[in-house]
Amino acid sequence: MAKPASLLLMFFYGTLKQGQSNHDRFCQGAVHIEAATTLGLLYELPFGFPGLHVNRDHVQAIGTRDYLADAGKQREGPAPLAPAPGWDIVYGELFIFEDPVRRLAALDALEGYAPGEDGLYRRVLIPVQQSRSEMILAWAYELTRPAGTHLPSGRWPA
Repeated sequence: MAKPASLLLMFFYGTLKQGQSNHDRFCQGAVHIEAATTLGLLYELPFGFPGLHVNRDHVQAIGTRDYLADAGKQREGPAPLAPAPGWDIVYGELFIFEDPVRRLAALDALEGYAPGEDGLYRRVLIPVQQSRSEMILAWAYELTRPAGTHLPSGRWPA
C-alpha cells in the first residue's frame, strides 16, 4: 500500500522518541506512533544525544527542501532487512504526521540539516521495519561522520 504524499513517515531513535527531551515540542499532532527498527550503527555522542549511521546501500534518497516531493518518495520498502555482519538492529519509533512541509522544516532546523551544506546530520530515506512486520521507507537523520561511543544494543538511552 503506497503512502499518500500528504503523510510524512519519520524514524526517530533519540530525543524525539516518546518520553525524551524533544518529543513534546516537535512531535505533537502525530497521527500514529509505533515501535520500529532499522539496520545501522547507533552512537552515543558526547553532547548527550545519539546518532545513527546506515549502510549506503540502504539509502533510497537524501532530503531536499522540496518537502512535499520528499514525502512523495515514501512507499513500501523492499523485503524485510535481515541482520547483516557489521550492522546492528537499531530500535526506535515510527511516526506518521499529516503536515510534511511544516514538520520537515522544523525537524531539519532542529537537526541542523540544510540540503547541500555540511552539518552533523543529513536526512535520509531508509527501510524501516514496523512492529507489525511491514517494511516501509521512512525518513531518518543520519550522522554525516560516525563518531562517539558505539551502542551495540541499538538502543538509546543505553
